[in-house]
Amino acid sequence: MEVSIVGAGLVGCLLACYLARRGHHVTLYERRPDPRERGPDRGRSINLAISQRGIDALRRLGLDGKVLHAALPMAGRMMHAPDGALAFQPYSADRSQAINSVGRADLNRELLEAATAQPGVEVRFGCRLTGLDERTGRLRFESGEQAAARVVIGADGAYSAVRARLQQLPGVSFSQEYLDYGYKELSIPARNGEFVMDPGALHIWPRGRSMMIALPNPDRSFTCTLFWPHHALAALDSPQRIRAYFAAHYPDAFGLMPDLVADYRANPVGHLVTMRCSPWHVSVGDTVVGLVGDAAHAIVPFYGQGANCGFEDCVELDRCLDEAGDDFPRALELFERRKADTDVIARLALDNFVEMRDKVGSGLFLAGKRLEHALERVLPGYVSRYELVSFSTTPYSRVERRVTRQRRIVAAAGAALVALAFAARRGRGLVREPEAD
Repeated sequence: MEVSIVGAGLVGCLLACYLARRGHHVTLYERRPDPRERGPDRGRSINLAISQRGIDALRRLGLDGKVLHAALPMAGRMMHAPDGALAFQPYSADRSQAINSVGRADLNRELLEAATAQPGVEVRFGCRLTGLDERTGRLRFESGEQAAARVVIGADGAYSAVRARLQQLPGVSFSQEYLDYGYKELSIPARNGEFVMDPGALHIWPRGRSMMIALPNPDRSFTCTLFWPHHALAALDSPQRIRAYFAAHYPDAFGLMPDLVADYRANPVGHLVTMRCSPWHVSVGDTVVGLVGDAAHAIVPFYGQGANCGFEDCVELDRCLDEAGDDFPRALELFERRKADTDVIARLALDNFVEMRDKVGSGLFLAGKRLEHALERVLPGYVSRYELVSFSTTPYSRVERRVTRQRRIVAAAGAALVALAFAARRGRGLVREPEAD
């Protein structure tokens, strides 16, 4: 089958590998120049936290070893209080589980190399899609070039040109929800060739309505990202205000950021958006147009699941092709069942933003985490929601059902223990009966 994939980012390249393995001829169309030649855009290389779902998708193609070799495992969160005090919060009870810091640009290059090494895969750069006819599969590009394929898959991100065409069709619904927050990338360089903070943790500076995070890089630097309300980002409009604000609110990081002012003023502000679309495919005769990854279900980055979820899309679509005997219209129809899972992780990602910026530094939250880890140690089969999301391939919707069931069991057990304790005290005469009038 001739398949056109619009978008040669992370998901598009990985999907090309899966389809080429099935014997299909794949052409990837990418609006940008070849990233192997020009490098990443400034301020747009936010690190990824690759966890079990992403690793599983890579492992099925034999790509996990090379990717993880360059990754840095992070076994928990390192909280930075305003006074500089540090508190480490492990992700798992036994501290054996870790998410992996990987540079987006580096991973994109690895997957692009893997895709182009497959027989039957071709990549065309500088091809910005400007028109799509869903009846014929004909594609038109800004350069004037045209192409056609019976199968067209949009893997072109949250602002997908393929989805923009589908949105115009009857029966296709679309919604987008922006946070009143932006993100801006900064950096903490290595000092004397070494890390200046613990590289085994995801660092978080929670500040109530805003936060900064930092992930380690193989060159011993850290990529930092601010998640602030737009008005707060705009308010720091001079070098003096930038320095004064960071010195007051991020004092331990301020001394580690020699390029703070230059990075803050030069790097762009990104937007945080959740996008939902339904259905994810349209079939007309022998032609089918479908969506995967952020093009179908963009989410905010606060559960570290954007790339992991997109990679899992490739696994699920490959599974659907198995079920459908490589009938793409039927496979993409089956693939729609995944929407139940992507709706759940979209909501969890929004919820986790509140947790990361507001709750992780509170004593009550930390006590809850300690209790959760204690339950994992003493109750067979009890697993926290975070671990089920990050360290398993349990479908997201099933994670929600399991967590709800676990909480009911724990609540019932707690009530039973209280009742038993009360009965025991009563039996020993430690509880006084009320006197009759």
